[in-house]
Amino acid sequence: MEADKVIIHPLLTEKSNGQRESGTYAFRVHPSASKIEIMSAVRQLFSVHPVSCNVMNVKGKPKRVRYQRGYTSAWKKALVTLASGEKIQIFEGA
Repeated sequence: MEADKVIIHPLLTEKSNGQRESGTYAFRVHPSASKIEIMSAVRQLFSVHPVSCNVMNVKGKPKRVRYQRGYTSAWKKALVTLASGEKIQIFEGA
């Protein structure tokens, strides 16, 4: 799978912004992507050296629109830890 199709978009939340200071970045990834594919995609797209990758499946939340019940889409999240001293410049505003 191509690197730009593995990583869908970065997650920019309060929690992920706090984790960035310790070198951990959060991404929404393709549901069938493995840890090795995610780490190689981060290496290719951002020119950094990932050390580890934690992956989790996020369940859809129940929602309601008027009388219709349903769920939001389930998706996959990856937390990628970089080597010490490395940063992704796009997140840092440079």
